[in-house]
Amino acid sequence: MTITVAETPRLANGAERKVWQALIDQLEPGDLVIPGKRVTDHLKDHEVDFFVAIEGAGIVCVEVKGGEVWHDGETWWIKRRGHEHKMDPVRQAREACYALRDFVEKDPRWSQGRLRWDHVVVLPNTDLADDFALPDCPRWKVIDRAELPDIVAKLRQVLLGQELDRPLLTRDGIEQLADALSGRGLPQRSVVARALENEDAADILTEHQSVILDAIKLLNRVEIRGGAGSGKTFLAMEQARRLTRDGKRVALVCYSHGLASYLERITATWNRRQQPAYVGEFHDLGKKWGAPEGPDESLRTDATVQFWEHDLPAQMADLAAGLEPGHRFDAIVVDEAQDFADAWWDPLLAALADEETGAIYVFTDEGQRVFNRYGSPPVPLVPLILDHNLRNTRQIANAFQPLVDHPMRFLGGEGPAVRYVACPREAAMNVGDDEVERLLDDGWRPEDVALLTTGSRHPEQRERQAAGSSAYWDSFWDAEQVFYGHVLGFKGLERRAVVLVVNEESAFDRSRERLYVGLSRARDQLVVCGDPEFIREVGGPDLARRLNIRV
Repeated sequence: MTITVAETPRLANGAERKVWQALIDQLEPGDLVIPGKRVTDHLKDHEVDFFVAIEGAGIVCVEVKGGEVWHDGETWWIKRRGHEHKMDPVRQAREACYALRDFVEKDPRWSQGRLRWDHVVVLPNTDLADDFALPDCPRWKVIDRAELPDIVAKLRQVLLGQELDRPLLTRDGIEQLADALSGRGLPQRSVVARALENEDAADILTEHQSVILDAIKLLNRVEIRGGAGSGKTFLAMEQARRLTRDGKRVALVCYSHGLASYLERITATWNRRQQPAYVGEFHDLGKKWGAPEGPDESLRTDATVQFWEHDLPAQMADLAAGLEPGHRFDAIVVDEAQDFADAWWDPLLAALADEETGAIYVFTDEGQRVFNRYGSPPVPLVPLILDHNLRNTRQIANAFQPLVDHPMRFLGGEGPAVRYVACPREAAMNVGDDEVERLLDDGWRPEDVALLTTGSRHPEQRERQAAGSSAYWDSFWDAEQVFYGHVLGFKGLERRAVVLVVNEESAFDRSRERLYVGLSRARDQLVVCGDPEFIREVGGPDLARRLNIRV
């Protein structure tokens, strides 16, 4: 079967349809014909009515002129709709042929060198005398009405009659022609482009959420609750920015290193007059006041827990009570406040310029209580609920909905289905590594991808953390690296594509919250690796069904 680019091409007129049918009927299987092939060079835009590649011969660019055509000794004429027009079909065919040949030969995939190219004029409604000739167009360069039944033989004869010793077109050459004429360096359908489009839409929706901050302008103590992807962190930062802009001394506080790193980086880009007085971790605020460094926080022992969750907050409360007025805060904004223990609120309240009327804004998600602290602010707060998911694709948000403590409306963009890879816990890490490679092969960039674990840390994470917390979190911003983390340290953060490795040794009372955090960190593509029975036990049958887990 002759190779064509379209089964039913759009042809300009009946003359072209007549030539098209003759070519299709006469060309051999493996030959190539392309109607209406356009090419542009620095001279002008050209169009080849039919590009014909004949195996064992070469390439012909065919210019078709239907209707009434004649030559008056000086120029070609054609009559269309009752009007006579000058034309030069020979020059049209020649210039288009040279432009197309130049384009093909500049393609780095083209390895055939200079083959046999030629140009021919076809007049399907005109009869030419056998002795017709023009200086730039001998008789054999024109095919008239009577020769149309043998058009392919005529084209082959034109090519084989060339006396230049150039190679004949082979099947490999035809394949390379098809590749070259389809273009090069083309923008491919891109997972990143789709993600960026979703991200732009999510950013706009998230900014629209700031109308909530307008509504609470006259309230100074508010709790804003929302599920993953509802835009809480954006609102926390925006509230801190607005309060600072209005002349207040503000602290923007969270618990985790990763989220603090994110908050610090973003707020550092703001106008200096809008940057809060303090941005960072709760415990670092104590160090700023003069509290001791304390033991290695990654070592979870009774002694370290006692220090970080009880002794240090008590010391911070004493230090806060002695702060000078200029070092106190008019307002405190806490993101991911469900991470805070009861004792942590005392130093924050003590650091307010007015403990009774000072502003407190907390942003929480009860479903993400992954630490056994169960703290809550000891002051009354006006609660507001965010029930829209803006940051995750609908497919991802729908998957983790069973783990959210209230119904959510999915307003994010469309994306691929969540991919679940069943494997034993012991193999989950290796399977996760394979899935990271698969994401990169699919077109995701390293900066788009994170691998998160729910149990033991990935060896790459341990290696990076050995260089220190600051160096480790710098890798989160490194465009050349996939990020490796744990769900406990990734709350409040997100990546375009996430591989979640569910590798806890056994279920415990916070496994469900860990799973929720992990499932909600991907904005556009989520891959889950783990034991199906464990995920069903922890997440429940509804979650298992949405992940297509069948146990």
